[in-house]
Amino acid sequence: MTEGALLNDRYQLQETLGTGGMANVYLARDVVLDRPVAIKVLRKEYSGSESFQKQFLLEARSAANLSHPNIVTVHDFGIADNLVYIVMEHVPGKDLKALVRERGRYPYEQAIPLLIQACAGVGYAHRAGLVHCDIKPHNMIVAKDNRLKVTDFGIARALATIKPGERNDVVWGSPLYFAPEQAAGETPTPASDVYSLGVVLYEILSGTPPFTAQSADELARLHISARPLPISEYVPDIPPALEEIVMKILSKEPSARYRTADQLGRVLQKFGAAPAPVKAAKEPVSTPPVITIKQDIADRLSPPSQPRPQPDPEPEYYRPPYPPQTIQPEPVPTPEAGFTPEPIDWAAVGLGLLALLAWGGLIPFGLMIYFSYFPPG
Repeated sequence: MTEGALLNDRYQLQETLGTGGMANVYLARDVVLDRPVAIKVLRKEYSGSESFQKQFLLEARSAANLSHPNIVTVHDFGIADNLVYIVMEHVPGKDLKALVRERGRYPYEQAIPLLIQACAGVGYAHRAGLVHCDIKPHNMIVAKDNRLKVTDFGIARALATIKPGERNDVVWGSPLYFAPEQAAGETPTPASDVYSLGVVLYEILSGTPPFTAQSADELARLHISARPLPISEYVPDIPPALEEIVMKILSKEPSARYRTADQLGRVLQKFGAAPAPVKAAKEPVSTPPVITIKQDIADRLSPPSQPRPQPDPEPEYYRPPYPPQTIQPEPVPTPEAGFTPEPIDWAAVGLGLLALLAWGGLIPFGLMIYFSYFPPG
């Protein structure tokens, strides 16, 4: 296809946005709806496979049903002049790979929001039953307002229908971002997309993918068996918690990773919402003064010129909420001045004595009666 051509009597090709090993991307105008669109046209060597065409139309139909702010919307797809094409919304911006090449790497404060958006889009597709299979920064478009959108859903799955002898390393996915199970030829799962998202996060944080090699076979071997270098080797000030998250995502066993992109997104969101760790400032090391023996003896013999320093007052947060209380002895009452005792009631005293004598007289009277009835012996 050339610029200026009219594709399927509807899309006027205006300029080339990018070229790749499997397709060319054009900026075009939909003459029917009068709007700009992006069209990906696959090369003839891949569009000619009948099995691929059928699978592509099936996958494109599934991708067209995805409607999410972080997914590039698919407007149309089809075959024209024996070329497979897919029409998508045009997102003015650059892909994440180009931005990493320009910047070198992203600070984690800027990288986390981008990956959270990618997880939101991919997680939505996972809930719809779609696995991307080819997550990479090339397939993430970042607009000028930092809105990230994931593209190319379904294309990798359609390419899997091409016979191994008819596809090359450039077309068959992206070995730099393969999950270990994909590298081993197994069927990809949502956990495979999570691994690829982890590779993208590793790259934008450190400026380099976790594994690089001269061939796809060597990359596959590294993904399957090698352990990536910790990101702190490239970025010493990266938070340890974030480094642990990245290493968990890059686990070789799918069950050891986060299960879906939604789960990974929640973990990153929680990390991003946490306050940044504050590094404690190191206290200056004070050097003790050097005192000679002669000076030490003089200091001991001479009286101190200054009063001994008092201990610091107790901090406020150690003080009790109420003042200390002490237990005081009860005061002994003392007679007041001018106090006069009341007079003794002698009549009452006499009556009490008479009652006592009467009660005492009853005792011998009772004994006499007792012995009269019960004489002793």
